[in-house]
Amino acid sequence: MQNPSGTSLSELGEFGLIKRLTQNIVLKNSGTIKGVGDDAAVLKFGEKYCIVTTDMLIEGVHFDLSYVPLKHLGYKSVVVNLSDVYAMNAQPKQITVSIAVSNRFTLEALDELYKGIKLACEKYGIDLVGGDTTSSVTGMLISITALGEAEPDEIVYRNTAKVNDLICVSGDLGAAYTGLQLLEREKLVFKTNPKMQPELTGNEYILERQLKPEARKDIIQSLKNIKVKPTSMIDISDGLSSELLHICTGSGVGCRIYEDKIPIAPETIKMAEEMNIDPTTCALNGGEDYELLFTVSLKDHDMIKENPGISPIGYITEANTGYNLIARSGQTAPLTAQGWNALLKNK
Repeated sequence: MQNPSGTSLSELGEFGLIKRLTQNIVLKNSGTIKGVGDDAAVLKFGEKYCIVTTDMLIEGVHFDLSYVPLKHLGYKSVVVNLSDVYAMNAQPKQITVSIAVSNRFTLEALDELYKGIKLACEKYGIDLVGGDTTSSVTGMLISITALGEAEPDEIVYRNTAKVNDLICVSGDLGAAYTGLQLLEREKLVFKTNPKMQPELTGNEYILERQLKPEARKDIIQSLKNIKVKPTSMIDISDGLSSELLHICTGSGVGCRIYEDKIPIAPETIKMAEEMNIDPTTCALNGGEDYELLFTVSLKDHDMIKENPGISPIGYITEANTGYNLIARSGQTAPLTAQGWNALLKNK
């Protein structure tokens, strides 16, 4: 119920709300190894650990069907959950899918959505094992739960980084955000003049990163191949700055990253400059890249640097040094969390 004199959720933000709602939860079962506070929960069943994570996507908040194809949406809705499982250094095995739709959606539309869901299941070798369907009075809602498994000594948490660890990221950052900005720009142009055709040619890379991201299963496998286990890990869904601060605050450490080490694709830089946005800002705060951010022991540096898909961008420091970004100019700036937040008033 609404309470005019109560606290607005936008004052807390998403992570503040989660902290408030979960602060007094007490784990009662010995099989619950990790509850809230990481990319996924960790449960003990037999000799292996079970990984459980869930994400909810809501039309008008997380996706806009005026430019998001339903098949792409189905695919992406699976991938964002698998990314959380990989961020625990685990392997996804099953998903459940629950959807709510209004009567404006046809059977053919839902068939298209499920084509994308099934395609993701095929690519990542996972089983669709259940779910639920119900009606909605507004639009579409998708909720997917992913289950994975790992040996107990393979699990990697976000709160276990150590001083002097290297900070690394996979792939490149900011592309999904610039892809979204391009789609929003072309939507606005179309609303102003429906006869205008979208200008998307040459921007396929950033559009794919927004509409059809991939979970970094390959990075997890390559780390296993070279026998490097991250000391901490998280996936980049809300922006590099927010995710790095999750690792630092959870681990009780500080950080120092370098602007010129952050990997940004040429296509991202081109679009950011076209829109008068700082490319580094896109990488730090854009979100939806679904790359992996992780730390490794300094002794593993030589192994890591041989992988072209991994970029060391800084190192973990003592907590009292704070969270710092070293700009290309050499100046030091405090790193703040400004990633995507669905509960903010301006979103």
